[in-house]
Amino acid sequence: MGSAELDEFVERVNERTDIYSVVSRYVSLTQKSGRYWGICPFHNEKTASFTVSPEKGFFYCFGCGAGGNAFKFLSLIENISYFEAIKLQAQRLGINLPTKKFSPEEERRHREEKILLKINELACDFYHECLTKSARGEVGRKYLEARGITAETIETFKLGYAPEEWDNLLSRLTRQSFSPQQLTAAGLVAKRKSASGFYDRFRGRIMIPIADVFGHVVGFGGRILTSEDDATPKYLNSPETAIFNKGRLLFGLDKSNREIGTAGAAIVVEGYMDAISLFSAGIKNVVATLGTAFTVEHAKLILRYARKIIFCYDSDEAGQRATLRALPIVQDAGAKVFVVKVSDGKDPDEFIRKHGKEAFDKLIENAQTLIDYRMNYVLARAERSTIDGKIRALHEILPVVVGIKNEVMRNEYLKQMASALVLDEVLVGDEWEKFSKAVKESTRKEISPAVQRQKLSGEEDTLVRRAGEIILRMGYEESELLDYALMIVPREFFTPVHREIIGWLESCTAQDKPVNQISAARDLSEEANAELSRILINGADEPREEVSLFEDAIVIMRRVMLKRQYNELLAQAEKYISSDRAAYVKAVQQSLKIKATLDNLKRN
Repeated sequence: MGSAELDEFVERVNERTDIYSVVSRYVSLTQKSGRYWGICPFHNEKTASFTVSPEKGFFYCFGCGAGGNAFKFLSLIENISYFEAIKLQAQRLGINLPTKKFSPEEERRHREEKILLKINELACDFYHECLTKSARGEVGRKYLEARGITAETIETFKLGYAPEEWDNLLSRLTRQSFSPQQLTAAGLVAKRKSASGFYDRFRGRIMIPIADVFGHVVGFGGRILTSEDDATPKYLNSPETAIFNKGRLLFGLDKSNREIGTAGAAIVVEGYMDAISLFSAGIKNVVATLGTAFTVEHAKLILRYARKIIFCYDSDEAGQRATLRALPIVQDAGAKVFVVKVSDGKDPDEFIRKHGKEAFDKLIENAQTLIDYRMNYVLARAERSTIDGKIRALHEILPVVVGIKNEVMRNEYLKQMASALVLDEVLVGDEWEKFSKAVKESTRKEISPAVQRQKLSGEEDTLVRRAGEIILRMGYEESELLDYALMIVPREFFTPVHREIIGWLESCTAQDKPVNQISAARDLSEEANAELSRILINGADEPREEVSLFEDAIVIMRRVMLKRQYNELLAQAEKYISSDRAAYVKAVQQSLKIKATLDNLKRN
């Protein structure tokens, strides 16, 4: 399938797609003021801030900032990729997908992945059948019942049991034409070291299928029931395979993503049984890591659905250290971070079985902020008998508090640190300022001067941003209007995300590509695509009104630009007043010309 054929397919699907029909399958929409409004399905809200414009083909939520075309909506609501959303819509419309020609390497990889997925699916069915329907699974059923895992939860997670025998699964799947080598590639059997042949990797364990976000089983976790050998691991995971990567997967996300979006938060636990127990108790916005450290990829997965992440790791020292390692990763990703410290029970599974859902809900309500957790952790372990120990503790806390902008909150934390460490508040304040300056200097050096935006006042910045939105809206409709605006207003005046949209519009014109929601979704970043959706949806209904707004926007941009030039020339004149009379006079004359132009703009 060539790119032209693919483009034609996408265009055909797009032409027959009505965004109102797509969205209204999932959201109840009410027409008001020429648009349709509803409760956003991507975050928890009570007042409708989600809007759809069938005429323009975009949706946008003024609450959470999600936006885009019909396919973007489908990809978010169904938790699938953008192209999979196009294929889903094509299927609903009865449009056949053109066949694609893959390279030999791509063909081989797709065949391998397809075989591994099929093997895992059959293995999942085998383990589940052993647990729920065979006499051998009685030990597993009793174990799960003792842990409060209901039959409904067993079905939801397709939990299973791997019998004690050495080749049950091997025999079953080889009879279905899969080779031992393929089963080894799936991580389900292993080659014998001291003899020929293969054996089942998982034996005598509760089997927990691990799915990707689309619900495909890509691996397994096995929990041993009894062990007389301390060397036998309590949990055994599938090894890394062509479809299984622990650093890119979160257990339970395929089942909890909707609940995470509705709750506006994800609860992250360490173990499968923690997640299953919480889910079984009715706390369904929960995911678990797979016996590995929390990664940037994990954070990105969760942030698709919610900005708030609540860590609820084990209360032992290892669990707390794992929490501390995860916190900066999530904070850097832009999430709102909270931490629950489980009391009276070393892990969430034990706590909820002992105290129930209401008690756990209270733990969540009282979750500590990242700052409070870090402070409490450091202070509990600080060597406070020496000044060196106190300063070390202070420097461990500063990285998470230095970003506080609110002065009242800043002063409160300053007092708390000074009191806890028995240090003078002035000393703590000085250290805070030193650290803050160091961070700012480091950040300043990381930003290239070429991309730094011109410094404007708060009021000017708002005016310029709004004017820029109007210019982009008109430039989306008529490229000549954008060219005209850029002849008058330097592009540096636009925000970085607006500059990205400008670059895309110019690229479309230069390459004679269509300017529409399809190319926007394909070529723009998610942030820029959502911003473009907001800009277009906010447009005036009457073309004449839009033209008038465009003219006003150009005037606003020119006025701010001229004002800045005027102030720069006055500063130059002041610098030359006592050292270079000619330069002083020239700067004043130039400033007066600009002032006259500026005054004329104000009168008109």
